[in-house]
Amino acid sequence: MVDLLGQYKKIKPEVDAEMQKVIDQTAFINGPQVKEFAQDLAEYLNVKHVIPCGNGTDALQIALMALDLKPGDEVITPDFTFIATVEVVKLLGLKPVLVDVDPELYTMDTEKLKEAITPKTKAIVPVHLYGQCADMEEIMQVASQNNLHVVEDVAQAIGSDYYFRNGKTVKAGTIGDIGCTSFFPSKNLGAFGDGGALFTHDDDLAEKMRMIVNHGSKVKYYHQVTGVNSRLDTLQAALLNVKLRYLNKYNEARQQAAAIYDELFEDVDGVKTPKRAAYSNHIFHQYTLLLNKDIDRDALKAFLAERKVPSMVYYPVPMHQQEAFLEDVAGDGHFPVSNELVDRVLSLPMHTELTREQQVYIAEQVKEGVATLSSK
Repeated sequence: MVDLLGQYKKIKPEVDAEMQKVIDQTAFINGPQVKEFAQDLAEYLNVKHVIPCGNGTDALQIALMALDLKPGDEVITPDFTFIATVEVVKLLGLKPVLVDVDPELYTMDTEKLKEAITPKTKAIVPVHLYGQCADMEEIMQVASQNNLHVVEDVAQAIGSDYYFRNGKTVKAGTIGDIGCTSFFPSKNLGAFGDGGALFTHDDDLAEKMRMIVNHGSKVKYYHQVTGVNSRLDTLQAALLNVKLRYLNKYNEARQQAAAIYDELFEDVDGVKTPKRAAYSNHIFHQYTLLLNKDIDRDALKAFLAERKVPSMVYYPVPMHQQEAFLEDVAGDGHFPVSNELVDRVLSLPMHTELTREQQVYIAEQVKEGVATLSSK
């Protein structure tokens, strides 16, 4: 699904030199490279503050902690997402409220969002899924009208652009009160281990989040708030700062690979290629096909595996069906789109090192599999 080794080999001298520098300095915790990366990422995103942390899940939790929400407060998230988005809500004693997603873009359905708001609603956590943004202009308008906080989950869309109707363009994760991302190795900007960060333009929120990630402390052994221990490792920061220089190039490579897939699947009955939103570019953390209802997705996945073509299902179980959340959320009938997607989506290999030859082979196997399964 990804080729991290191939990507590393192209920038090996730069990465090795920066990693060796950290080892020579022996400042393995909060070394100068962490601050340097935070500053460079803030400049790239055109956001006032970047606060590095241990991973993307921590970032989401820290963001909600910084908003001073109270137990029982409701937080609205999409049903079709990775568990971390909802998990942190429940961990903090808040109430997750799930809403269905748009049937073509797979991000939060803003009409369902409006219907889900109650007097207990305090925050919205939209997810920028697969590499493109949720409808942030509409979400921010809803949030403003209802005095709600917005925390963007940008783990799959770092570097994506959002286009406002007035012509203004901003980076994903810099629109809401706080943006959260992950540097998991397979992400568009991936580390060699775990890592994460938070973004904000708000000085007070930034100060509070910097305390929270450091045991609630500004000065060692003096703790102003209850916090956590969540740090971006200096070695990871050094690596990420090298890869940040290539992020636009990496995203462009993914877009080019997606265009090739589009071309190869253009006349294939049984599969629908990813739709691009008018308000966001797509940087293809995943390239996800939607299969016709008559095609057994799991059978196709097995067919591809036999031919050495990896594929993944993001995601096989919606949040409202997860055992961990059954007592907290609405029933199955509220999520018809999510219920369909979990049976019909299939993601193909997508990374910076894909060649056209590889993609042609992948597409040929998908076509053969679809034709075989459709005739049964």
